[in-house]
Amino acid sequence: MANRDATALDDPVGASLRGHHAHLARRLGRAATYQPGVATFSAVSADPDPQEWADLARLLGRGEVADMFSSTAVPPPDWEPVFSLAGRQLIWTGPARVPAANGVTELGSDDVPEMLDLVTQAKPGPFWPRTRELGTYLGVREGDRLVAMAGERLRPEGHTEISAVCTAPESRGRGYAARLVGALVERITARGERPFLHVAEANTGAIALYERLGFETRRPVTFRGYRIP
Repeated sequence: MANRDATALDDPVGASLRGHHAHLARRLGRAATYQPGVATFSAVSADPDPQEWADLARLLGRGEVADMFSSTAVPPPDWEPVFSLAGRQLIWTGPARVPAANGVTELGSDDVPEMLDLVTQAKPGPFWPRTRELGTYLGVREGDRLVAMAGERLRPEGHTEISAVCTAPESRGRGYAARLVGALVERITARGERPFLHVAEANTGAIALYERLGFETRRPVTFRGYRIP
């Protein structure tokens, strides 16, 4: 795949909310966040002033958590830290042999209850009732039961994030995650975009899988959240 400017990945939430996901955004001034039930991620500019933080507080509400994802912006001192998790951002460099997408099906709105149930079991990270609206989600079934899924989340210009990669505990070790990520890589690259993803630093098994599928680390990130006073 040809080289592509990846600077949009420095602010993937803000770039998505300004671009491909503008129809799913709530805005006030330069602050932005997703609509309820879609995602909790919020974005401010690279060097936000007090008004911008005040606007984000009004968008989210007093006592709510501002999920700043990988933003390095520092909020006001009275915003209480709620979580901080070391992670990394990986980008697909290809070429890599991706597994055949046998048995992979596209998931729709009728599948959301099963998707939410799978997330409860597998705990891949944030996933809400409307998260499926961010992009295409694929699944694998054993009989009538959804046992694995993965999908598209953030969409900064020229790129698509692969997210919610998960498998039910009793169905792990069967190659479903590799099959789903491979299918998404094929879809994303076919439309001329470049896949990327985020993973917790402690999830060494997932990092090894993604590296086998042609991803490499672009930068370390820290996922952070703050409670608004």
